[in-house]
Amino acid sequence: MKARRGLAPSLAGAACAAITLSAAGATRTITIESMQFSPAMLVLKPGDEVVWVNKDLVPHTATAPKVFDSAALPPGKSWRTKAPGPGRYEYVCTLHPTMKAVLVVE
Repeated sequence: MKARRGLAPSLAGAACAAITLSAAGATRTITIESMQFSPAMLVLKPGDEVVWVNKDLVPHTATAPKVFDSAALPPGKSWRTKAPGPGRYEYVCTLHPTMKAVLVVE
């Protein structure tokens, strides 16, 4: 019986931790490499955090006009922001305009 008494609070604590984590939102990563954003389309929930990691040899931006702008992100660096409100957000590297991707916030 002692094992069960000790187990219940642990499970309750784990359940509370899971609820807290889901309420805070997930962290999703977009890699910049070979002159492209990967994945090219990412589906998010409001409150999720997006991290762009530049693994390329040159600087890049992640820019959705009037929504978010990473500014020039040097090689080996990252930039993060919270997902905007629900919608479809096309973004581009302003330094290399052929690099395009989409965030979808549901």
